[in-house]
Amino acid sequence: MAAGPADGGDGRDRVPGAGPSDHRSGLRGIGGRSWVALGFSLGLGATLAWLTVKTVLEVGGLLTLFLLAAFIAIALEPVVVWLTRHGLRRGWAVAVVLVALVGLFAGFLALVVPPVADEINALVKAVPGWLRELHDRNSALGRFEDRYHVVEKAKQQFSSGGAGGLAGGLLGAGRMVIGAVTSAAVVIVVTVYTMAFLPSLKRFCLRFVAARKRPHARAVTEEVLARVGRYMLGNVLTSVIAGLATFIWCIALGIPYPAALGVFIALMDLIPIVGTTIGGVVVSLVALSVSLPVALATAGFYVGFRLAEDYLIVPRVMRFAVDVHPLVTVVGVLIGGALLGVVGALVAIPAAVAIGLVLDEHVFARTDRS
Repeated sequence: MAAGPADGGDGRDRVPGAGPSDHRSGLRGIGGRSWVALGFSLGLGATLAWLTVKTVLEVGGLLTLFLLAAFIAIALEPVVVWLTRHGLRRGWAVAVVLVALVGLFAGFLALVVPPVADEINALVKAVPGWLRELHDRNSALGRFEDRYHVVEKAKQQFSSGGAGGLAGGLLGAGRMVIGAVTSAAVVIVVTVYTMAFLPSLKRFCLRFVAARKRPHARAVTEEVLARVGRYMLGNVLTSVIAGLATFIWCIALGIPYPAALGVFIALMDLIPIVGTTIGGVVVSLVALSVSLPVALATAGFYVGFRLAEDYLIVPRVMRFAVDVHPLVTVVGVLIGGALLGVVGALVAIPAAVAIGLVLDEHVFARTDRS
């Protein structure tokens, strides 16, 4: 029987629509692209992602400094705005704020440097007497030296490579000082530029928002900045409370340098989580110059004050200032400190404020209407 047109004349059935190019269909991947091109695209994307993450990690310290500078500039913005409303141009307002900050820092140094210099001078003058006592077997230091041979062990350590370790330690300390000075310079410069050009920066960022949504985005941005300013006001208020409490405690117990220690605690209290703890340790060590019971009482005072500050003062002040729940305040500071250290703890509450405003304006508003 002759083959009909349906079977092609060779006795084999053909699939309708099949053509000569169907043997290459196995080389096609997703979306009609070949597997080779798809694999190359995935590999290139993974490489770029890895390079991006690596770059961010390498410049993480610099980005942290930029974040700190931006936070300081935003925190000082209410003061600059207040000065501009009273007739000053923005450049002069920024200059006035910077001069005020420099004056406060100079006043702090005037309170702290003299007592520190006196203590260093007293320590230097006491060293020869300590050396004489080390060789006097009737003194406490002499008996201690006879029992533990501290001087001999120090000489052996120094002669057996301790000099290299000392030089390395001094070099590391020098690098640390240079790094700290460089970081401070970066923060100061970026802060000044951000304060001076913050309005233009806001306009530039708002251009990424659609024109019809721009007024609402501008209003939300201004509200976030206002709340950040109130947060800084609340933070300064808690620091003033800590400084006054320290001043009164030092006066009552006769601890030297009460004014300098009060200012020091007020500045350290600006650092969340660890600021008050470090300051309390320093004040307790100074109180040790009075007596051991006074030092122990001072340590107990700061433990109690830290608990009162964390669970009574800070949550209430911050809730009044930025309208954030106390639990969000504590958890936000802990998470921010764990992620970015001191800088993360500083910006945690303003970040919580911004997130809360965005949720109220864009998420909860829609869910409430539905």
